[in-house]
Amino acid sequence: MELRIRSAEWRARFQRAGADTAVGVATAVGALGSLALLVVTACFMALFVIGVGAVALPPLTEEVRRHCNAARRAAVRYGIRVEIPYRPAPADVERENAGWLRRCRWILADPASWRDLLWLLLNSPVGLLLGFLPAGLLYYALEGLALAAGLWQPVQRATGAGRWYCFVQVDNWWSAAAAGLLALGVLLGWLWLTPLILKAHGHFTRALLGPTERARLASRVRHLAETRSGALDAQAAELRRIERDLHDGAQARLIGLGLTLGALDRHLGDGSPEARRLLQEARTSSVAALRELRDLVRGIHPPVLAERGLADAVRALAIASPLQVAVAAELPGDPPAPIASAVYFAVAELLANALKYSGAERVGIVAGYQDGVLRLRVSDDGRGGADPAAGTGLAGIRRRLAGFDGTFQISSPQGGPTVTTMEIPCVLSSPKTSTS
Repeated sequence: MELRIRSAEWRARFQRAGADTAVGVATAVGALGSLALLVVTACFMALFVIGVGAVALPPLTEEVRRHCNAARRAAVRYGIRVEIPYRPAPADVERENAGWLRRCRWILADPASWRDLLWLLLNSPVGLLLGFLPAGLLYYALEGLALAAGLWQPVQRATGAGRWYCFVQVDNWWSAAAAGLLALGVLLGWLWLTPLILKAHGHFTRALLGPTERARLASRVRHLAETRSGALDAQAAELRRIERDLHDGAQARLIGLGLTLGALDRHLGDGSPEARRLLQEARTSSVAALRELRDLVRGIHPPVLAERGLADAVRALAIASPLQVAVAAELPGDPPAPIASAVYFAVAELLANALKYSGAERVGIVAGYQDGVLRLRVSDDGRGGADPAAGTGLAGIRRRLAGFDGTFQISSPQGGPTVTTMEIPCVLSSPKTSTS
């Protein structure tokens, strides 16, 4: 039983070494392709400099990356994971006539593209050497076994001398036996060294085709930004769902309850005064609960923000404030809903603070968008002295904006004025249009 198990193990080892040898030959052939691909790509890059290679460079780059990705997949076979370091393609890169030129600039600006070319250059000798080495070891082992089996005799008759194998001249059966032992040693070396040789090529591939620490950090930042954006969108969608449920469910039931109590009051006539008093209290409570529920719904996502956009929502806050508020908002579009909501409530908090604590009479709000950054400036003529560390309102604004990589700065010397500045990087959508 143990002999059968050992036999199966050796058979599996030989099969694995044979498969690895085939992979090595494919690697060596790919190394020849690396050299040809490098020469062609370098030629078109030179033509791109003089304005001719813009059309051919993108498809050539795709072929280079396909070739490099095949090497990355081959490295995984030997337990070496090589991450793909390419920067994501910009949106609408080929949507206009100048798209090919922009795509070329994106390719040439990516450090991974140049590392691919360096790998193509170095892989030509390294891939050839390491790829053909397992096949060479197997061939040399089989040659020694063939000499030991008697092939040395026709060789000797044809040449008049024996054939050298390693350091043994095979010209008789004793030297043939020695060559056979050496061939078995080479065969064992082929079995054990073949995976290590191709694993070494995998490490070479990872060193050149894997991401640098800077690229890995940038990729991690992009991944975290995407996941955070997804989480914020999911949170906003959940709040909107709660808002709809409150509006269509509990709020509608409270309205129905108020109508029922009103009808009961009319039908009660001159009944018991105590019953009428209790009925009136129930109506008052239902009206108060409905008012609180409506305030809660508005606090989750103000209707004006969803219907008219951020600029008009800020103007609505200014109109509702007892202070004299001047708004200058020039926004070419609307930010994503979570960012718009955070900015809206930040402005509402600042207006409330100006009313309660600063003794201000006038407030100015300036909103604009430039270079991918939404900027809002809120200033008042109050007594100043606002300190984010002294309360939860200003600190809450800073935390809320930090979730979107936003910044919150405040200048509030004693005697005023208080000036707060908010900056949030974002992309604006098309502006909302009002219907009459």
